[in-house]
Amino acid sequence: MLLLKEKRVLVTGGNGFLGQHIVAKLKEAGCNQVFTPSKRDYDLREMEQIRLLFKELKPQVIIHAAAVVGGIGANMEHPGDFFYDNLIMGIQLMEQARLNQVEKFVSVGTVCAYPKYTQVPFKEEDLWNGYPEETNAPYGLAKKMLLVQSQAYRQQYGFDGIFLLPVNLYGPGDNFNPASSHVIPALIKKCVDANQTGQTEIVVWGDGSPTREFLYVEDAAEGIVRATQHYDKAAPVNLGSGEEHSIRELIENIVEQTEFKGQIVWDATKPNGQPRRKLDTSRAEQEFGFKSSTNFVKGLKKTIEWYYSTLKLA
Repeated sequence: MLLLKEKRVLVTGGNGFLGQHIVAKLKEAGCNQVFTPSKRDYDLREMEQIRLLFKELKPQVIIHAAAVVGGIGANMEHPGDFFYDNLIMGIQLMEQARLNQVEKFVSVGTVCAYPKYTQVPFKEEDLWNGYPEETNAPYGLAKKMLLVQSQAYRQQYGFDGIFLLPVNLYGPGDNFNPASSHVIPALIKKCVDANQTGQTEIVVWGDGSPTREFLYVEDAAEGIVRATQHYDKAAPVNLGSGEEHSIRELIENIVEQTEFKGQIVWDATKPNGQPRRKLDTSRAEQEFGFKSSTNFVKGLKKTIEWYYSTLKLA
């Protein structure tokens, strides 16, 4: 077991949606040397900035959660940015971690790395059985290359790098910007906005048939910290809830909880994205005892309540 409370831990993206919860879990574990620099402090796309980071912060453990992310629309609009920024950040950071003899490097990957048509439930061995769904392939492949890098570095240098595959995350603190948000915050915002402006209908992309697995962000953070402490193998590990929900089921749940009384209009001219997503989460439970604990309906309720609280503060 890696005793984190004795280590200098760098969490890239530590001020972001997932990163804030990782930091909270690290502090619960007794870690009092956690560094969460922002892009303004060190731009991870620039090698000299990364070298400066290592010189000044001297991290012993790195949890790489920083990413350029977004929903289907953002992925389709900025595929080059999503590919280059995510790939160059991870590759350069891991190389400098190796050169600076970092003890543990945790890459937070993405479910988007899986092939578009993957047998459900997705098993980690299925990662290389096809090409990812086209709308988010540049992002998914950029992240997937960090698995290749960590395995290659382990083989050649004995570098302790691990790779985690979380599903779609949600919860308090999520990104509600309609230009870049994922499906849960996007749909919550549509319903809440409609209530506030008196709209009688909302438009939802696709036909409602795709399924997704959602993981509450606090659960994801717990899984990442557990893996950092207890897992040190080359094989990637899924992090999920093990539950599958259709987009139609999701919006019905959100409509009920936000008390939106209008009509849902399905825009079938917009892409559905990957047809199904559901992970086999047994490896995480077997290897480091992680199993999600947040009920999906209750997690949605907490997320919606948090979003309403931000509107009152505005």
